[in-house]
Amino acid sequence: MHGGPARLGLPLTARSGPLAGTRVVEFAGLGPAPFAALLLADLGADVVTVDRIPAGGPADGLGAMTTGALGRGRRSIAVDVKDAAGRELVLDLVAGADALVEGFRPGVMERLGLGPEPCLARRPPLVYGRMTGWGQTGPLAMAAGHDVNYIAAAGVLEHIGTAGGPPVIPLNVIGDFGGGGMLLALGVLAAMLEARGSGRGQVVDAAMVDGSALLMTMMFELSGRGLWNPARQSNMNDGGAHFYGVYETADGRHVSIAAMEPKFYAVLLDLIGLSVDELPEQWNTGAWPALRERLAAVFRTRTRQEWTDLLEGTDACFAPVLSMAEAPAHPHAVARDAFVTVDGVVQPAPAPRFSRTPAAVDRGAAHAGEHTTELLTELGLPPERIEELMAGRTVAGPGTPARMDQ
Repeated sequence: MHGGPARLGLPLTARSGPLAGTRVVEFAGLGPAPFAALLLADLGADVVTVDRIPAGGPADGLGAMTTGALGRGRRSIAVDVKDAAGRELVLDLVAGADALVEGFRPGVMERLGLGPEPCLARRPPLVYGRMTGWGQTGPLAMAAGHDVNYIAAAGVLEHIGTAGGPPVIPLNVIGDFGGGGMLLALGVLAAMLEARGSGRGQVVDAAMVDGSALLMTMMFELSGRGLWNPARQSNMNDGGAHFYGVYETADGRHVSIAAMEPKFYAVLLDLIGLSVDELPEQWNTGAWPALRERLAAVFRTRTRQEWTDLLEGTDACFAPVLSMAEAPAHPHAVARDAFVTVDGVVQPAPAPRFSRTPAAVDRGAAHAGEHTTELLTELGLPPERIEELMAGRTVAGPGTPARMDQ
């Protein structure tokens, strides 16, 4: 294996998980890039977040909304990257890293003097992960946007919602997190694996619009073969099929069924007291609206818990529709330790599961600059130099007065 130039900078902290022994430098941002760093940290990477020196006053709405769980598992150093000394400190961090993650508009990191060229010059095997909405190239590359814009342009949003109504926003899980942060984490991991053999780093251009389209691969294939009806609620898994959908129960709650296969469909009908003769032609799309009304009437006859007691765990392909408040207490989630409590907040546990190198959350979100002194000490800076950098506001720690000029 080609190891590339020797790693410089910080000693690696002991972590649990398959990525233990790797180092990632993350530039603090919003949404998908922090989620990618969360995934890498959950899997054992030693992630160091480069935060801005905190400004005076309370965090704005977006800043407050995206801190907490998305920041778990990292250490934080607060640096003025517009200062030459601060920029040099960041490059020293990069010299000891396997990957870098940033989520700014194209050109921002270059203007700061921290783009791919100087970073790869300092650390040739570095994987430089970039997260944007539109990508690093293309006519919209410099345009502002958010999740709903990217999934709209990717051909996703138009197909989500009820017949005759407008498209429905599916939270921001598709663009920001599935097609964004998770795609970036996958790309960074793939490039790190390649760098172990080649000794050469590269740039990973992860765009939410690309990732959102990628998640629609099956639907694009069906559409290309003429097997997808462009009208909403006309297809098997968009709410059109009576055997794949959500139904209201007697207590105003909801349950989900997904009995696609004929054998599972037969189990469902038998358990809810219907015969196949009453709901014939499972795959006759013309009959779906009427069959859906028939099932809706049946599900309204019992409460969600009564249906759960009857159907859960069977081959009817059933699950109650749970809220975020309810899901952690579900017996299956409890048995698998699917949720953890970090800093008093219940949140999803690291996934997937590893038999030999289990992932774990070993710390909650760090305050900006919480580990500045610790990290600078590990870089080899003497105490008097750290004090000088603090006094000059090149870096900041927990006790450093906030900058008022940002």
